Amino acid sequence: MDRKTILLFGFSILILVIMLWFVGIDKVIMALKTANLYIILLAVGVQVVTYFLYTLRWQILNNLADMYVSIRKLLPMVMVGLAVNNITPSGRGGGEPVRAYLLYKEKNCLMEESFATVVADRALDTFPFVVLAAITISAMTLYFNFDTWMLVVMVLAVIAIIAVLIGIIYMCINPNFGKRVDGWIIGLVRRFYKKNSEEFEEKIHGIISGFQDTMKLLISNKRGLLYTIPLSFLIWIFEILRVYLVFLAFGANVNIVIIGEVFIVASLVGMIPLLPGGVGAIDGVMILFYSATGIPSSVSAAATVIERLISFWMTTIIGLIILPYYGSAILNKISFSSSSGEIEESDGDESSEE
Repeated sequence: MDRKTILLFGFSILILVIMLWFVGIDKVIMALKTANLYIILLAVGVQVVTYFLYTLRWQILNNLADMYVSIRKLLPMVMVGLAVNNITPSGRGGGEPVRAYLLYKEKNCLMEESFATVVADRALDTFPFVVLAAITISAMTLYFNFDTWMLVVMVLAVIAIIAVLIGIIYMCINPNFGKRVDGWIIGLVRRFYKKNSEEFEEKIHGIISGFQDTMKLLISNKRGLLYTIPLSFLIWIFEILRVYLVFLAFGANVNIVIIGEVFIVASLVGMIPLLPGGVGAIDGVMILFYSATGIPSSVSAAATVIERLISFWMTTIIGLIILPYYGSAILNKISFSSSSGEIEESDGDESSEE
């Protein structure tokens, strides 16, 4: 991790500590002692199953693109991708490019092809989230007294996610729109990247064209969507079930629908790319809203700490333990400014040196 990420982590944890201090750290510790260990272990088991469901969905998409890789090989890639997502709020580009790079290395395919399956996987994860977020925002206006500005922010966030999702899909099914996006990106390149711009423009043409072809193949496969869309909803159900089990372990008598609604709102806040993995922000939203449902603030805080240990910290630690197997240097290769051609060339240089 670079210095900026470490500082952001430190700031995020400081926010969490301050919130726990306001709740009463001694009360939180007392609440932690009352937790049912067996139910917490069950929540951990649900999280592990979720990892496999994530991997299964990505495998289905890879198979549709004729990139056949076993779950045994894909699972570590997924874990590394999730961990990198958690430690990089922005910067190098998150876990998706890392996953795409690891698949590209495994299958020796084009980087844009592997990246397309990752983007499709992310889009499928976003689709049920958008549906659940729209329902949640509507339902929570009846249960909670939101300020107008907060409602506006949440609605705008959902609209922005929908717009990006529609834009990606439309770019893949409409060649003319794809060319316009191509031209827009090249316009930016010419403005900020003067050196060897013609060579760089050719790379952009190739990347977008390959990305469109692969995404078009994935989107047009109705049988694939028949499996992956229900699977995506199932993944979100398991995510909510994990949170519900953690609160159940603390004896909290709360409706699973309310648990799900607050979790969706917290996830929406966590998408703001300011803090690594939404540390501090997600925790704060969960403590605040679950306390507002009538759960004692000490129980809300304790349950949130355990829930984040399972969903965030366990995932991050496992992924970072696996990362050295692939070589920690992959984080230096992947950035928003790296094209697939540049990545492939750097790999070629490394292999020639060996």
